[in-house]
Amino acid sequence: MSQSFFFGSLGLLLFVVMSCTTQHSAEPTESLIDVPPGFPEQNIPTDNQPTAERIRLGKMLFYSTELSRTRAVSCASCHDPSRAFTDGRTTSVGVEDRVGPRNAPSLANVGYLPYFMREGGVPTLEMQVLVPVQEHHEFDMNMLDVVERLRQDVELQELSRAAYQRDLDAYVVTRAIACFERTLVSGRSRADQQQLTEQEERGRSLFMSARTGCTSCHGGLLYTSHAFTNNGALATYTDVGRYRLTNVGSDRFMFKVPSLRNVGVTAPYMHNGTIATLREVIDRYNRGGMGHPATDARIVPLGLRDDECNDLEAFLRSLTDEQFINDPRFRP
Repeated sequence: MSQSFFFGSLGLLLFVVMSCTTQHSAEPTESLIDVPPGFPEQNIPTDNQPTAERIRLGKMLFYSTELSRTRAVSCASCHDPSRAFTDGRTTSVGVEDRVGPRNAPSLANVGYLPYFMREGGVPTLEMQVLVPVQEHHEFDMNMLDVVERLRQDVELQELSRAAYQRDLDAYVVTRAIACFERTLVSGRSRADQQQLTEQEERGRSLFMSARTGCTSCHGGLLYTSHAFTNNGALATYTDVGRYRLTNVGSDRFMFKVPSLRNVGVTAPYMHNGTIATLREVIDRYNRGGMGHPATDARIVPLGLRDDECNDLEAFLRSLTDEQFINDPRFRP
């Protein structure tokens, strides 16, 4: 699919969906999002405040294969709760076993992200829902056809009216899925609760140190700066990254910095899933990358000993939120 067709088609869909307005405003119930200690409230659109009905509808749609042309793929196909909502594949597989170009990102804390897609081209979670629906390698479906299918389901129609006071349409589909995804908050790892072993504490000290510089890209509550850069972990790139969106030369091979929360269960790594293990990622950073000319200047040889690499890996694995990946509320 050409870049101009992809973004042109998406733009048309966004115009259709965003031009809709609700006829009534659903009153928010008490908070239905489990916010961990230290986490702020999410910045949620006024027309999509969480209610039990909206979350329930969004969850049903998230797991529905009716969104894909062959009725074989759902959002959950690429976003498994037990893997922090990734899929364990190098790159994701869509309808007719079409192999996509990119590794599925985690949906943990997706409600806190300032923009979406690895090139940052989609500004809201509601808009992002449209991308996999029409993407050739994912659902390969027209949203109008999706709506026509879903309207045949009496339960979905009734829930749509209860949640948004309107018949099920593209506006409802995008907002309900986004509403469910905003409940996917992860912030109760052992690292968050200060329950680290001695080895993990050593790894934490290394991670936070000027010696490694990890926090220059992976700092803050979500362990990401949300910036776009090239980490030098690969020697060559076929995906042009943010350049695909901007056509600015300096954005070539630049990708959004991912969160490291739950990184121990989201292998394989990088935008194309070509690094199989967390230790291999650490080793590549330790050597100062693979020499790609677009590598960020902060990527330099670290000189970590083998035992220090072990400590760093142990800390990163302590960022796994067992409560989150096993939460029955996120299961079908």
